[in-house]
Amino acid sequence: MSNSIEPGHWDFDPGIVHHFSDGVYAKQAKLPAGSEVLKHKHSYSHLSILAAGRVIVSAQGQEDTEYVGPACIEIRAGVHHSVRAIEDSVWFCIHATDETDPDKVDEVLISK
Repeated sequence: MSNSIEPGHWDFDPGIVHHFSDGVYAKQAKLPAGSEVLKHKHSYSHLSILAAGRVIVSAQGQEDTEYVGPACIEIRAGVHHSVRAIEDSVWFCIHATDETDPDKVDEVLISK
């Protein structure tokens, strides 16, 4: 199975759950084995948490890195990155933002 996805444009149901708190947003997604979140970048550094599973993170200018959950990963501002699930995985992206509309949060956080 190979699913390539652009953040916010899933070709499978990742079971997205949005978590909002004072100035902090977390997007929770289930990534089935073989799926990939395509390369994208953010204007601000943020943390991602691999709660469960095994993934490979590819980041511009760095060697691919394999993580086994639980793991906390820093994603630097302006760095194109992608995530490929080796096993069924649960992934959280955590951002500092005041945006609380689930339909607009990707527009605010993902750089064009």
